[in-house]
Amino acid sequence: MKAMTAPNVTLRAVRVRMRMSQDDFARALQAAGHRVGEPNDANKRLVQRWESGVIAAPRPVYARALEVVTGLPISLLGFAAVPAGHVADDHHGGHDLTSPMSDLATPTPRPAAVHGSYEGVWLSRYQYHSSGRGESFAGQHYVVVLQHGDRLTARSLPGSAASSLSLDLTVDGSVVTGTWVEQTDPAGYYRGARYHGAIQLLAEPTGRRMAGKWVGFGKDMDVNTGPWELVFQDASTSKATLDRYNRPT
Repeated sequence: MKAMTAPNVTLRAVRVRMRMSQDDFARALQAAGHRVGEPNDANKRLVQRWESGVIAAPRPVYARALEVVTGLPISLLGFAAVPAGHVADDHHGGHDLTSPMSDLATPTPRPAAVHGSYEGVWLSRYQYHSSGRGESFAGQHYVVVLQHGDRLTARSLPGSAASSLSLDLTVDGSVVTGTWVEQTDPAGYYRGARYHGAIQLLAEPTGRRMAGKWVGFGKDMDVNTGPWELVFQDASTSKATLDRYNRPT
């Protein structure tokens, strides 16, 4: 008799919290693969098979894309460890190799870097001027930073602020360059408006702080800029650690 498969309710909950359909999620995984130089063929059927538990764990190329899209380590996305070498046929264009979680969590080899790994929990702080209120304010979030080669992705912990923040960055020595997106608080002054722009930071020799500037468009389509820093908090991305920082800053 074939063993019953347990649905991956964790992955589904993460997707639903991101307000993505299974089609949207698959497209985001494909886009993430292109961004990190590892194209993949994610589709709605594959997402369905992950969530239903038919495929117990994704191949590494999908695992890395899942981390980029969700901002969470693969070990926190509800996939179960299964015997090495087991292959599940998705019957819709290829196979998805299921392998131990320890293998899936191993990042691609990193080029020699000044500071090594940047993975972990960081405190993100930036300053901006509100023309409507005539004052300057600070935005703060605890963010989870994941690294694949020279690419960094940072996603805010939902309990750390009323708005949500994401960063997609590239490391070149001590220079960190990329883009940012913030979805503001629906009940706040900006009424859920979505803002985005560019960012460039310099990593300090300790590897425990990055500081620089952001640039972006304001409400009246003017170009604004201001200081931004990321301050290292913890190298762990375990559930216990993320729970500890999933609180207001």
